[in-house]
Amino acid sequence: MSRADSVFDLRGNDAPDVRFAEISIQEYQLFQEFLRECSGIVLGDNKHYLIKNRLLGILKELDMHSLTELVTAFKSGTSAANLLKARVIDAMTTNETFWFRDEMHFLELKEKLFPELLAGRIGTIRVWSAACSSGQEPYSISICADQVLAGRTSGLSGNVQVIGTDISDRILAEARSAQYSEMALSRGLGADIRMRYFSSGNNGYKLKSAITGRVRFQQFNLLKPFSVLGRFDIIFCRNVLIYFSEDVKTNIMTRMVESLQPGGYLFLSSTEAMPAAVRQLQAVKGKYARYFQKLS
Repeated sequence: MSRADSVFDLRGNDAPDVRFAEISIQEYQLFQEFLRECSGIVLGDNKHYLIKNRLLGILKELDMHSLTELVTAFKSGTSAANLLKARVIDAMTTNETFWFRDEMHFLELKEKLFPELLAGRIGTIRVWSAACSSGQEPYSISICADQVLAGRTSGLSGNVQVIGTDISDRILAEARSAQYSEMALSRGLGADIRMRYFSSGNNGYKLKSAITGRVRFQQFNLLKPFSVLGRFDIIFCRNVLIYFSEDVKTNIMTRMVESLQPGGYLFLSSTEAMPAAVRQLQAVKGKYARYFQKLS
């Protein structure tokens, strides 16, 4: 999800396979239901080409000839079926992200929220980056925390922990490696940040342990109960809700509010709106950005 962002890739160019040239209405609806139940993602009614482009390789590999065969294979409940299910969900999503996306959010975090939360604080500030993709968002949050903590005054105490979650195990493996290409670093990262927090090597650029040490990654489906993650002072859930139905959006946001500490903060992307049915939140117009605060 995540977006922060797990999104559909509409640019696939794989040539169609004759055995998979037509998808019946029944097959398409069956797959739509599977994707919705497993991930909450709503696949529109005219994405046949997307399914062909993204799943053809898996069908060939398994010598399957229809979506019905594929969905039926999920129902055995075996570990192999669960791995296949995860692989299909991963194939249907791609991950679009970059450093300090919606830069004003990070300025608000660095100049206002972190200093206020850390002032006189005993204990750890907990931040959740939902649908964190390959790690740029949680690591950007950690860099902000490092900049605040490095310049702390006697009035600032405590520490910051960031939890990054995503539905894709594959993309989380990339995030945990904390290693990025020149192209990945060019997207939103200034030269000063690169020099200070990355070391270069044969395989790209490695983020330093001062930043990775406060970030933990966990595979997580936003349809599951949030209680296993604990409570948070700040939640980033940006560029994720647009892929869910209104009912699922409301359900996810309601449970996220429950996961916030009283007075905690929640960030959506600048293009997303909070579902009207979500309660216990007030909109905040900060110096740099708009976000939401949980009512005490």
